[in-house]
Amino acid sequence: MSVADAISLYSIITIWFLMIINVILSVGGFLYYSRCNETDGSIPLPEGSYPMVSILVPAHNEALVLNRTVRSLLNFDYPQDRYEIIIINDNSTDNTVELIEKIQKEFPDRRLMILSTDKVVGGTGKSNALNIGFSVCKGEVIAIYDADNTPEPQALRLLVENLVADPRAGAVIGKFRTRNRNASILTRFVNIETLAYQCMNQAGRGYFFKLCTIPGTNYCIRRSIIERIGGWDVKALSEDTEISFRLYRMGYYIKLLPQAVTWEQEPHLLKIWLHQRTRWARGNLYVLAKNFKYTFDPAAGKMRIDTLYYMMVYVLMLTSLVASDVIFAGGILGIIHVRLAGFSSLLWIMAIIVFIVNMMLTLALEKNEFNLESLGLVTIMLFTYAKLWVIVVLKALYLTVTDKIFHRTVKWDKTVRYVEDTAGYTVANHHPKGGI
Repeated sequence: MSVADAISLYSIITIWFLMIINVILSVGGFLYYSRCNETDGSIPLPEGSYPMVSILVPAHNEALVLNRTVRSLLNFDYPQDRYEIIIINDNSTDNTVELIEKIQKEFPDRRLMILSTDKVVGGTGKSNALNIGFSVCKGEVIAIYDADNTPEPQALRLLVENLVADPRAGAVIGKFRTRNRNASILTRFVNIETLAYQCMNQAGRGYFFKLCTIPGTNYCIRRSIIERIGGWDVKALSEDTEISFRLYRMGYYIKLLPQAVTWEQEPHLLKIWLHQRTRWARGNLYVLAKNFKYTFDPAAGKMRIDTLYYMMVYVLMLTSLVASDVIFAGGILGIIHVRLAGFSSLLWIMAIIVFIVNMMLTLALEKNEFNLESLGLVTIMLFTYAKLWVIVVLKALYLTVTDKIFHRTVKWDKTVRYVEDTAGYTVANHHPKGGI
């Protein structure tokens, strides 16, 4: 067997292995969602026993979207006197302060606070902003929302009820959907990816292992936990993943509650998307490196499963996809010859079919998502959008290594926002009034 044959065989076996795992997780996710759909997710607490909740919203130049977000947070059906909203205006240079002050005047009886920082104590990233907000908040329960989110009215109440009802749950996370799916073909791809991987795979891991990774938004966590772990890791670009691993090691689990929904703005331009996803990948690589030592430590409990999961994603998947692309490009150029070409081609075709069928079955759980348009998008994204993931991770690896070499510190690396109309289409990339 030639080297090219060996690389080709490694690639197809690895991809099939990961594909089978993904299918199994999808089955688990389907079963989890089926069970959740039997109820509305509510676990009513006795009157007067709803805990005080502090909603933290880190914001660095987010005036374009913040007005819509704050009004959604004010519209929760949670008892109004039992939650506060703290906007951490972290070294912003836009009109965030004026925007929040206007809303404060409109709702003078509500607990809406703006906490501004400067470049001395702030401006270094989301984790630092959350720590600053946490230092002044009063809630027994902490809820986190990104500045571009529009959660549904029942989201906070459902998250808190399920957290209070189960002392083993360290955090409860909701579901997030793409608000601007119609903005571009890229946002349509993101919408499908979100439903198939960030929602369905989360549900599958929750079903089989009671493991879910906290997303960056739409979740609540016990104040006592944040105090015990000393706050968010200021070096982590993916502070949500990092804190999830620490929760696992403390013996808690993280519950997924799909009935608690928030809608968020996704990047509609490729340049913005690449920037965002590279940051995510860098953050996850940091978390993987930080927690790899626990992989073979029995005391780490179920966290070891997630460490292995991330290793499969960032090691096995990356190397197998790079190998397959090199073999394919070399074959086209006539510089690489694979004797197993016929056999591997059959396996590739079968893998493509399994991928498409699995994605479509996942979309069948969502209203108005299972249609011919989605079938076409899934097929196209397999050969385009999915390939971009390799570029993202390779760039993230390069930046991670150079960050270490040149001792670069973490700073705010926010996603560019834009104004949308009610259907999710782009109206403008900037707005002098901040969207008020």
